[in-house]
Amino acid sequence: MLREDLVYKNECYTIVGILYKVFKALGGELLEKHYQKALAVALNEAGIKFIEQYPIKLYFDGKFIGIYYTDFLIQIGEAKIILEIKKNENFGLKNIKQLSDYLKNLKLKLGILANFTSTGVKYKRIVNIQ
Repeated sequence: MLREDLVYKNECYTIVGILYKVFKALGGELLEKHYQKALAVALNEAGIKFIEQYPIKLYFDGKFIGIYYTDFLIQIGEAKIILEIKKNENFGLKNIKQLSDYLKNLKLKLGILANFTSTGVKYKRIVNIQ
């Protein structure tokens, strides 16, 4: 049953379904880069638009100081969602902060942090409240 109060609920459920599809096919013992490649294939097969390794410019005091990259910037309809994948058993505060910073920098509403673990895929929705 879909909750009505979630940001981009249908789009998120679509992405989570793809995460589970990849885990079901590959299990939980591979490297992060293998899950990233499999997710790109699965997103393509589903007809979902995305940019892999999306560059995010970083500024300090109004001056450009570098670029960092998010795993996926996914667009489903009008929704733009960041998908950040990890190979961890738990969600680390560092990873949550990283995704939150990406959302703030790009002025996006929703990110999904996905962990591929030995027992399954776990995910957290991170909402930008700014």
